[in-house]
Amino acid sequence: MPVAARVNRFSYAIRNIVAEAKAVEAKGTRVRYLNIGDPVAFGFSTPPHLTETVARAMRDGHNGYLPSAGIPEARQAVADEYQAHGVKVPGDRVVITAGTSEGIELALSALVNDGEEVLVPSPTYPLYTAVLAKIGAIPRYYRTDPSNEWLPDLDHLRTQISARTRALVVIDPNNPTGAVYPPKVRKALIDIAERHELTILADEVYGELGFDGPVPLLGALDQEAPIISFSSLSKAYLAPGWRTGWLVVGATPRLDDALAAIRKMADGRLCSTAPMQYAVEAALRGDRSHQPAFRAALAERGALTATALNAIPGIRCVAPRAAFYAMPSVALPPGKTDEDFVLALLRETGILCVYGSGFGVPADQGYFRIVFLATPDDLRGVYKDIGAFTADYLIRP
Repeated sequence: MPVAARVNRFSYAIRNIVAEAKAVEAKGTRVRYLNIGDPVAFGFSTPPHLTETVARAMRDGHNGYLPSAGIPEARQAVADEYQAHGVKVPGDRVVITAGTSEGIELALSALVNDGEEVLVPSPTYPLYTAVLAKIGAIPRYYRTDPSNEWLPDLDHLRTQISARTRALVVIDPNNPTGAVYPPKVRKALIDIAERHELTILADEVYGELGFDGPVPLLGALDQEAPIISFSSLSKAYLAPGWRTGWLVVGATPRLDDALAAIRKMADGRLCSTAPMQYAVEAALRGDRSHQPAFRAALAERGALTATALNAIPGIRCVAPRAAFYAMPSVALPPGKTDEDFVLALLRETGILCVYGSGFGVPADQGYFRIVFLATPDDLRGVYKDIGAFTADYLIRP
């Protein structure tokens, strides 16, 4: 039977490449998965008090449907967290979602019509372009500059705005580059959005994982800016499989219709995962002693990654400043693409990364994303093997 045409527009390279990895494993090669940012898969443990909170919720019978916008305790905990960080917002402007991913899809679906445009960074997190393809909207890429620590090219951003532009996506701290934007850049992004009457979608899921400490919320720079913020328990609270996150609609009345539309769409999916919602309050009001050690571990791995990759002839890597991703580039031979390089690396070494064109950068620029959550010793082995492979790959006919 035929399938919908939209399926052919939908692509998510981070997961799609796993099919090739399974084929490599079937031939007897051990695959080292550096494609998905799942801390739990690399030995980092969910804080016990969060696990116990969810288990208690199940034992207490909280296994049925919940309010579509989330339980009041979780929504107020998120609102209080934002207020503590300079964003004044009431609990009724918070929606608990099935991870940040669902929040992004709800917001884009509520804001953007078929054929309208959304500004997304290049490279970008591919969920944005996948959702835009699904709803029939158009991504307009604005450059981020690897020669300037992957910061947005504001002049280029301005050239991408048209009468059909509806929203500006800001991913800060950034996935896939590990960049953190300084206040001057953040203020400029808000100014551009205000000047062109755009809603900002602020992806702040890595905000607590800056190597130098938590990164301020974008909305703290301007209480009246039209900002919808997204975050979750997945990364900083080490619970990605729980699919529990939130979106926060800024308090400006200009976003009242957007909030109503998001809540209406949230009604249609009933609610996010029920027992896990009880962990939101425990996470945001409770013990966070795991976070300094986690940040320190990430900073060590990030520095190791940049140093090791920059020591490989033909590879350059901007040092990440947050999260657990780096976006190096390789000087490709003529006629080769980033996907050619990544697939050859996988087939010959078992190292699985994601090609840069899956994040919206040109395939001939040789970018690829690495997840550096493995132990430092394991990463040293990975980078040694990447170096040996690259030395051979770059001299092939």
